[in-house]
Amino acid sequence: MATLRLGKTGLSALMKVCTRSLIVALILLCAGCASAQERGNPDPFENFNRGLFFFNDGLDRNIVAPLSRGYRAITPTFIERGVRNFFANLYDFNGAINAVLQGRFREAAQNGGRFVVNSTVGMLGTLDIASEMGVAPYRTDFGHTLALWGFDSGPYLMVPFFGPRTVRSGTGFVFDTVASVQWGIDSTSLRLSLFALEVIDTRAALTEAEELITGDRYIFIRDIYLQQREAFVNDGVIQDSFLESEEEFDWEE
Repeated sequence: MATLRLGKTGLSALMKVCTRSLIVALILLCAGCASAQERGNPDPFENFNRGLFFFNDGLDRNIVAPLSRGYRAITPTFIERGVRNFFANLYDFNGAINAVLQGRFREAAQNGGRFVVNSTVGMLGTLDIASEMGVAPYRTDFGHTLALWGFDSGPYLMVPFFGPRTVRSGTGFVFDTVASVQWGIDSTSLRLSLFALEVIDTRAALTEAEELITGDRYIFIRDIYLQQREAFVNDGVIQDSFLESEEEFDWEE
């Protein structure tokens, strides 16, 4: 019983601050969802969001980006790939849960099978054996699930520590975090270590992409995020305002 209580209440101060920041932001800003959607403005809280963007950007420039560059400099490519596979495998677990909630049981079995195979034969997911067997992942999250249930995306949000979200994707992030394998780990230090490693690895993967940012960084990142989320929740199909037809968006690297 003591172990169970620790698992539920032994969160570190950092995780508490991060999670509460997201929840508070969602609660405060949800009130403006309806009017914002009616006006057709995806970013009605731009001034507020810009302030948080500069806060997050400062953390990134001074802490996360230097750590990620060091990580890439000392980490062999095959280990980087293994780390990325490891976290992708954990998301297959979440993907299976969301596929069930979406009524997509074939995809749920697909992701569940991938998780079992990669977690065992694939050495805790560091090797993507399932893909080599021809079993592709079904990429989804609870924000996607909410979209399929008919919920609007809501206004664009810049959340402390977590970066860009919409009300829908932010709510989905909270659900996916609580439903994740990492959340069930009893050791707070291990849970935090995995969180830190994932942040650094994800940031390292974006190093080259950062060179593509031009003009107003806030606007550029906001528009890219909203476009990617639109494609994601529409199963890879986006409506390009500059074209007359819909195009397929390739999510695979």
